[in-house]
Amino acid sequence: MIRSILSVGGWTLVSRATGFARDVVMAAVMGAGPIADAFVVAFRLPNHFRAIFGEGAFNTAFVPAYAGLAEVGADGAARVFADRIFSLMLATQIVLLAIALPAMPWVVRGLAPGFSEDPERFALAVSLTRITAPYLLFMTLVTLLSGILNAHRRFAVAAGAPVLLNLAMLGALALNALFPNAGYAAAWGVALAGLLQFGLLWWGCRRAGVMPGLAAPRLRDPAMTRFFKVLGPAVIGAAGFQIATFADTIIASLLPTGAVSALYYADRLYQLPFGVIAIAAGTVLLPEMSRRIAAGDVAGAHAAQNRAAGFSLALSAPFTVAFLTLPGLIMAALFQRGAFSAEDAARAASVLAAYGLALPAVVLVRSAVASFYARQDTATPLYASLSAIAVNVGLKLVLTGPYGVTGLALATAVSQWVNLILLVGLAWRRGWTAPGRGLLITGLGVVIACTGLAAVAILGLPLAERVVPALPHLREIAVLSLLGAAGAAIYGLLLLATLHLFGLRLRRA
Repeated sequence: MIRSILSVGGWTLVSRATGFARDVVMAAVMGAGPIADAFVVAFRLPNHFRAIFGEGAFNTAFVPAYAGLAEVGADGAARVFADRIFSLMLATQIVLLAIALPAMPWVVRGLAPGFSEDPERFALAVSLTRITAPYLLFMTLVTLLSGILNAHRRFAVAAGAPVLLNLAMLGALALNALFPNAGYAAAWGVALAGLLQFGLLWWGCRRAGVMPGLAAPRLRDPAMTRFFKVLGPAVIGAAGFQIATFADTIIASLLPTGAVSALYYADRLYQLPFGVIAIAAGTVLLPEMSRRIAAGDVAGAHAAQNRAAGFSLALSAPFTVAFLTLPGLIMAALFQRGAFSAEDAARAASVLAAYGLALPAVVLVRSAVASFYARQDTATPLYASLSAIAVNVGLKLVLTGPYGVTGLALATAVSQWVNLILLVGLAWRRGWTAPGRGLLITGLGVVIACTGLAAVAILGLPLAERVVPALPHLREIAVLSLLGAAGAAIYGLLLLATLHLFGLRLRRA
């Protein structure tokens, strides 16, 4: 299983690396002003709904059902089930797109009400969102095809598809002189990426012999009935998390210009370890636990969950330390150039530090929630999610006043810990999770290694700044690279030493 996580994580790392290159170019070309704010809204809208109806809810309902049918040898039933779901999703997305395009001014006004006070920024956001809207249609179908491939333990194509989004946007931004402004270039890059990603997944499914076809959906079919019973709570649960993200955009749009962009750039770095590690682990863990539970191997399912949680925690913890100790250096080194000013970097740095507090929880949630989704229980995670969202939105209203845009990220951090504690507690009470000795030792090793890493970051920063010469535009990158190399060495040595001390070896199975 760890080998599969590394495969997905490797491709996701390529995606995040190209995504980082895309964001650096965006920051240099658009900065953090009105054009960037308008594009961020246009880009977030289809991604919000994709997370609600696509990746977030659909995978939790479809993958266990499809994997269960395939596990018991009902290949024909699994194919028919996939055909009916594919046809239903295609028809639904076409109808939604036809409704959304003419209604886009009201949609943008609801998502970013603060833009209404700036007619030019509002009009630009409406135009850009109309261009990016078809991305949702393609990505919903991509999610379905990815779920089919993942259920058959074919992870690489689905994990590599997001790279096309970054390449398409980079290509479009390179040609921004051909567009009215860089926002239009980026938006058309998003639209093209949806088509390219669908084409890649279509090829992957055809090559594997599992491409679904068109078939009339039969809602009375037992498999379809179970699917919708699971999907309903999953949609509400995924919507709950996205409501909090919507709230971020809505409140940030009411703050001074640049707040929306500060959230975006900090979130992109926060999403790097989440996407590379947590999503990779969750993608592999859910079908793995689903198959084991369907075969009656509950102990094996819990062991797989512990390995995924320990692996995720060990790889993500260094990012938490970096975000908390070096947020200003990170933002300056990565984005402060061109139209992205020192003031923009400082504002985004405070948001990044707050997001760092959330990172351990948000990474572990992906492993914790598998206890329920693998058993097709989406109701319990729904209740936990809604409780956390209530805390999140309430704290946003309280913390935004004194802390501005940073308060939005602080509220997110608290709510993620609430969600994790509720999920683990409920799974423990039902006997659906069983943290073992290996996970506890890994946690101890991570704490010890993070202590050493924090010492390197805090004590080494002034030393690194004295050692590195004053290089135009490159000094911050050099200092960050030096600290990163030293910190990685210390973290790895301390973690491996702790694991070795307690007789624990890393497993790649």
